[in-house]
Amino acid sequence: MLRLTEIRLPLDHPADDLKTAILKRLGIAASELSGFTLFRRGYDARKRNAIVLVYTVDVEVNNQASLLKKNIPHVATAPDMSYRIVAQAPQELSERPVVIGTGPCGIFAGLLLAQMGFRPIILERGKEVRERTKDTWGLWRKGKLDPESNVQFGEGGAGTFSDGKLHSQIKDPKFYGRKVLAEFVKAGAPEEIMYVSKPHIGTFRLVGVVEEMRHSIEALGGEIRFQSRVADIEINNEQVCGVVLANGERIATNHVVLAVGHSARDTFEMLHQRGVYMEAKPFSIGFRIEHPQSVIDRARFGANAGNPLLGAADYKLVHHASNGRSVYSFCMCPGGTVVAATSEAGRVVTNGMSQYSRNERNANSGIVVGITPEDYPGDVLAGVEFQRKWEARAFELGGKNYCAPGQRVGDFLAQRPSATLGTVNASYTPGVTPTDLDTALPDYAIAAIREALPEFEKQIKGFAMDDAVLTGVETRTSSPVRIKRGEDFQSINIKGLYPAGEGAGYAGGILSAAVDGIEAAEAVASEMVIKSKRR
Repeated sequence: MLRLTEIRLPLDHPADDLKTAILKRLGIAASELSGFTLFRRGYDARKRNAIVLVYTVDVEVNNQASLLKKNIPHVATAPDMSYRIVAQAPQELSERPVVIGTGPCGIFAGLLLAQMGFRPIILERGKEVRERTKDTWGLWRKGKLDPESNVQFGEGGAGTFSDGKLHSQIKDPKFYGRKVLAEFVKAGAPEEIMYVSKPHIGTFRLVGVVEEMRHSIEALGGEIRFQSRVADIEINNEQVCGVVLANGERIATNHVVLAVGHSARDTFEMLHQRGVYMEAKPFSIGFRIEHPQSVIDRARFGANAGNPLLGAADYKLVHHASNGRSVYSFCMCPGGTVVAATSEAGRVVTNGMSQYSRNERNANSGIVVGITPEDYPGDVLAGVEFQRKWEARAFELGGKNYCAPGQRVGDFLAQRPSATLGTVNASYTPGVTPTDLDTALPDYAIAAIREALPEFEKQIKGFAMDDAVLTGVETRTSSPVRIKRGEDFQSINIKGLYPAGEGAGYAGGILSAAVDGIEAAEAVASEMVIKSKRR
């Protein structure tokens, strides 16, 4: 199989043009081409009125060896991206590994362990995904929060209520990302996620995908327990020996994958008390910004706005402010909504979400400012308290009813409160309270964002439009701690504990968390096989 990259064709090219381009690139006749499959389709929109599609294809030919000798530019042997399990559970093995959390990291750790025959027990503090969805809508529509079943906690993790993005900048030499995408497709995700350059699924489709993956795990001998919060981890001589649930039940195990997500603050506190080594780490805070999607489409695609192959336009922005802070767009959701994402009473947290269709009126993204542990001095959990402080302030500014504080961009830049919102309808529910956001974040963050917005306007016309809406606050961009691990994926001071995913500080997004879950599962499986041979 050959891989051909950088095949560039006009946006509106006829279907046959791709085959023609392949033949031309290789300099062969149609009879010498056995077939081809699409590996990647992206686009180059740097010239918005002359957008081109960019293809990568895998090609079967009759004379591969001779073609490779020609050293044709952008032609090489296609890599073997098939996944192979690293271990198989011994038949006599009685111990069952435990996975804590059913976000993308926990689901994939559990799935891989099940596929290798280890019959994992997967513990989730929240509810199964459909019941969790009802509880989440309870906050959005009625202002009623369930601290154990919400955007952060429950089957599928925080990524279920997001844009469902499945692309990442992680290094992936073993092509585990392809394994993730293939499992999603097997569970009902659209097949196009295997080849579009920026794949996504969206919330409603993710619900069904997550359910199907649960069924696969169970069919392979795994067990998933909902409403099973882990209250303690038993440690003896620096070795995990079991977990204790909130109801008092004890599960004996020497291998625990910790995939709790970035908002499991009580779990962080418990681990800290148990002496598990962790460090404070940088994260970011800011606001959500909303524009009409049509404004972003026109700015990015010009006359090609609305082309179905391009879909709703996204963006990626960064500005280095004069006060030394970096401001950047985060978790951009084309054609989506801003959602209430708190997991604690008396606090307001925002996030963004899109459906697969991305056809809502507005575009939104986080506009966030990078901070470091120097901004919140104290013990290892000081970042948690820092987040809580600003979430509580947002709750107060919003009216103490889970409405979020908001401000028109024009008013924010002019340093005046907003009495009303304008032509851009804020999508956050339960609702947005127009106010002054100057006290919603630290002064340095407000100054940096105020400086960045006009700079972003230079890149995307309309970005600093007066009626664009800022909604506060975005605080859960990543975990405030890193639970350090070694090359064997185990905690550096507690054997048998495998910190993984976003909560442990080793991933950022669905794909990277899922890949981390696969690697954690492989580490557990390999260790369990080695130990079984010693007995």
